[in-house]
Amino acid sequence: MRRKLLIFFCLMLTALAASAQVDRSEVRSGNRRFKKGDFRNAAVEYMKALDKDSTSFAGNYNLASVHYRLGDFASAGESLDHLKDAAPESEYAADYYFNRGDVAIAKKDWQGAVDAFKECLLRDPGSIEAKENYIYAKKHLENNQNGGGGGEGQNDQNQDQDEDQNKDQNEDQNQDQQNQNQNQNQEQQNQQPQPQKVSPQQAQQMLQAIQAKEKKTQEKVEKAKAAVGVKKNEKNW
Repeated sequence: MRRKLLIFFCLMLTALAASAQVDRSEVRSGNRRFKKGDFRNAAVEYMKALDKDSTSFAGNYNLASVHYRLGDFASAGESLDHLKDAAPESEYAADYYFNRGDVAIAKKDWQGAVDAFKECLLRDPGSIEAKENYIYAKKHLENNQNGGGGGEGQNDQNQDQDEDQNKDQNEDQNQDQQNQNQNQNQEQQNQQPQPQKVSPQQAQQMLQAIQAKEKKTQEKVEKAKAAVGVKKNEKNW
């Protein structure tokens, strides 16, 4: 996400510090420390300015910027709240709402971020950064409203669901194929000629026929043996 806090901070302070006589010394001292990255001592100077004038626009706005840089987003929002009546009517309204949107994003207050960037765009329709942040916040807000978490975690969950669904479909297809193969094998077996069952009476008749045939064969063998024996006796060696 692009942040406009530092850019706007430096531009606004010069104008406001010059117009504020009561808190000018402390605000300028805070500005110098802020530019050096000494945010904690900058916050001390801005709070000194607010002790002299609690309604100081520069003091509250710059203190909010320091809190934001220190990661204290709740305090940044509170400092900006002190300007909620004066800022919308000032020449810095667009930048004020932009920074409110940035703080809301940091707090994951997506509705607050959408509202703030919308107000910023009403006052500065050409702000590319505000448009990008507005779209970003609106997307997260819609995801939350739809019960989704968004991001990679949601994509992974959807992917896992798709994989499980595909796995179930493959298992069902494999089972259907196995059942089909079994049915085909059964049909082929049914189509093959099956051996006929023999009743006990038929079995007895078949046995008698076999025995009769064996008896005839045995009689032929005996006759052949007898004929051979006669020839041997009659032969003259």
